[in-house]
Amino acid sequence: MAHEPLTQEEVLLEGFLALDTPEGFRAELIEGEIVVTPPPDGDHEDYIGLIVNQVIRRSRTDMQFSGNKGLKLQSGGGCPKNHVIPDGTFAPMKLRLYRGAESWMPCDGVAMVLEVTSSKPKADREAKRRCYARAAIPLYLLVDRDASSITLFSDPENENYRQHCTLPLGKPLALPEPFAFELDTADFL
Repeated sequence: MAHEPLTQEEVLLEGFLALDTPEGFRAELIEGEIVVTPPPDGDHEDYIGLIVNQVIRRSRTDMQFSGNKGLKLQSGGGCPKNHVIPDGTFAPMKLRLYRGAESWMPCDGVAMVLEVTSSKPKADREAKRRCYARAAIPLYLLVDRDASSITLFSDPENENYRQHCTLPLGKPLALPEPFAFELDTADFL
């Protein structure tokens, strides 16, 4: 029996899903490109820890956090679905989004994703921002270590966020509902 030939997008997705990355490395499929990143350095993890600690303690809504959750997001053009692993994914605790979720889950219910720039900051600043906006994730928090700044992107529409607030590290950043508190970045310096 003859089978339809696979499209280039299907071959790319199958190859990506079959990858066996070395321990600690992270593989993502972003806008049709396979991106493999090495384990993060200590400063990268410190920023994440500072943010998670404040969200858990101060958020108006109880939040669940994952630093390893694969999200399956819409793609643009003829690319296969994006498969992204944010540095952090926050969702309201009452939704229990991670319970029973497969390795790559849809992003419905995710309140905010977090990225801290590392060896490939352009991906965090541009490609991932477009992916998260396209997927209608309400908030994208970016700690840009090279620029010593923190940016909150909000109000997603199509392939971008209509609003963003960028402040230098050290200044407090207001996180809107469902978080509803000021993120203190004084310890980020």
